[in-house]
Amino acid sequence: MLTNDIFDDLVDQRLDTIKRAGSALDLSGIPYRVVGGFAVFLHVTAVDPMAARMTPDIDFGIRRSDLDATCAALRAAGFKMEDTSFRYVDSTRRRSAIHLVFLNERVAADYLEPVPSSEPVRTKEGVSIAPVVDLVHMKLTSYRLKDQVHIQDLDNAALITPEIEQTLSAPLLARLKEVRSKR
Repeated sequence: MLTNDIFDDLVDQRLDTIKRAGSALDLSGIPYRVVGGFAVFLHVTAVDPMAARMTPDIDFGIRRSDLDATCAALRAAGFKMEDTSFRYVDSTRRRSAIHLVFLNERVAADYLEPVPSSEPVRTKEGVSIAPVVDLVHMKLTSYRLKDQVHIQDLDNAALITPEIEQTLSAPLLARLKEVRSKR
């Protein structure tokens, strides 16, 4: 089916981009993890591939102290900075962009919490991704409509456990309850 082929090609392109960038960072000794919507996609896919939603770009969480080394490693791997917002474009696949966010810092001043930095997990493809608990915190912190949908996806895949709920601050727990009430 044509639609499945296109979707599979897009997933393969994103995974190839992640592997190329991740390999460059690994070789440079720079810790990273995929965060954001694509990390949600990977977690949900592992449980229920039909319930996973693609995202247009890939977010990498790094330490601010590793920024210069990260930029050098990505450039050496063929990525080009697109603008000044730490967005790197895969020169072989323009639509597979990597956006850098800083661990233990707020993405925006009005965000409730900084980007968490728990130990990453590895997918079967060898991709380093944020654990579900970190993604739940991030998605409830940014709380845009697409983040709320990602929370629903994680919840529908039974990935938001009572143990994860216990890690949430009162404001984030209220947001989780609000998302659940919209089902």
